[in-house]
Amino acid sequence: MTVLVKNLSAGVKKIIINDPKTYNSLSFKTLNNLIKAFKKLDKDNSTKVIILEGSGKGFSAGHNLKEVRGLKKRSKYLKLFNLCSKLMIQIVEGRKPVIAKVHGAAYAAGCQLATSCDLAYSTTNATFATPGVNIGLFCSTPMVAVSRKISRKRMMKMLLTGEPINAKYAKEIGLINDCFSKSKLNKEVLKVAKTIASKSNLTIKIGKQAFYKQLEMPLRKAYAYTSRMMTLNMMSIDAHEGISAFLNKRKPKWKNK
Repeated sequence: MTVLVKNLSAGVKKIIINDPKTYNSLSFKTLNNLIKAFKKLDKDNSTKVIILEGSGKGFSAGHNLKEVRGLKKRSKYLKLFNLCSKLMIQIVEGRKPVIAKVHGAAYAAGCQLATSCDLAYSTTNATFATPGVNIGLFCSTPMVAVSRKISRKRMMKMLLTGEPINAKYAKEIGLINDCFSKSKLNKEVLKVAKTIASKSNLTIKIGKQAFYKQLEMPLRKAYAYTSRMMTLNMMSIDAHEGISAFLNKRKPKWKNK
């Protein structure tokens, strides 16, 4: 299996890209398996947070270039890149928060994958790159995800030079949330995941979807849209429970309704 799913703790599940021989490359098979895994967990009521990581030496080197070279037809290339885009959209539009846990390299579509996640943490020695220009293939689809997280000038430098950046710099420019030593990474990521899992599922779902949608809107439309979403949220049982719990100085009991 190129993709594994594991249960870590109450509400926290882990998806593992399990193809270390190819540095967890995003082949047709792996992409399809990842889409299936994310869709299944997104529909699973017991899943509140998803952690994504790679097995072996690193997170993911991106597309499987041996597979790409063998496709040869325009229609097959388009099918591959559309499938990869489908995975990224699934992560962004899914109801469950996704946390990328990166070690080693996250390059090209691997960098795109990590960046598409809602949160991203890495080891201090991890590296990130959009190096397609080095092989004559501009990282056009990866730049969609990455350019939505960092400034245009910094994005263009990564794209035009193909040079990798280290974890410290990735944190500084907002590509990842934070970086830790290899021994601390798992503990820190799980801590964040458990904190999110303790919140109302319904509230998290509404908030995540609203966050990404309002980013694409002009200011006035964004405020009108989020006002409607906050009203919808306010009508929920969990919002009333949360407010009551806060005023009465007790822990809320979420119904996810």
